[in-house]
Amino acid sequence: MDKYKAHPGRPIRLSDFDPEDTSLFDGEKALAKEQLDALNDELEHLQELMYAERQRKLLVVLQGMDTSGKDGLIRSVFDGVNPQGVKVANFKAPTPAELDHDYLWRIHPHVPGKGEIVIFNRSHYEDVLIVRVQGLAPEAVWRRRYRHIREFERMLADEGVTILKFYLHISKDEQKQRLQARLDDPSKRWKFNVGDLKERARWNDYMQAYEEAINETSTEWAPWYVIPANKKWYRDWVAVNIILDTLRGFKMSYPQPRQDLSHVVIE
Repeated sequence: MDKYKAHPGRPIRLSDFDPEDTSLFDGEKALAKEQLDALNDELEHLQELMYAERQRKLLVVLQGMDTSGKDGLIRSVFDGVNPQGVKVANFKAPTPAELDHDYLWRIHPHVPGKGEIVIFNRSHYEDVLIVRVQGLAPEAVWRRRYRHIREFERMLADEGVTILKFYLHISKDEQKQRLQARLDDPSKRWKFNVGDLKERARWNDYMQAYEEAINETSTEWAPWYVIPANKKWYRDWVAVNIILDTLRGFKMSYPQPRQDLSHVVIE
């Protein structure tokens, strides 16, 4: 999966990543879904082990344009995991109370504790993305936030949090199809927001903002991955493989019981 990693010191261009790419999977969509089921089972096991061991912390950050599949990835990849050890934090427009504090104030309470996996569905990166594109703060303000974010994530890493950041990369044409599908399907129409069309009109501005954010904040301790997301099955397959590689690398083991249980007899 190194193919999709934004390596520190090696600036990427989003135009070099094909949202249609499925090159790492040798097989059909149906086979990928079969594999995903098996990978889900392994993820469920490793997450349970992580929760029992209570030594590791994993933060998965999801960013992407509207309809890129953040919700879908969470449902697919984390299907079946124990909700005691997995949490999702969804960051929408800040409340008045949150606006009274620094922009990271609302983020910190949601970072994972020992034994937890936390998924950020949108994140602190909104403050260098939507804030930038919509002109909600001067450039001098949002530009210095790259440094804040690097240092915030470095602090989390120093305190034992492993951080994975996924940019779900879709094309403008694919977004059009997905928005139209929402509009056409009565069961999905509730997801359609006319305001999304205004954001879509700023597509190029968002691509520039995402590209710079990735280049400024992809670090050894908190790397970004640009995941092709036009094909939902491939998006999920890539994401779960990156997460599993990380969890396997923890080399976890179940904790020993606090008492000697060798003589326990249950009658």
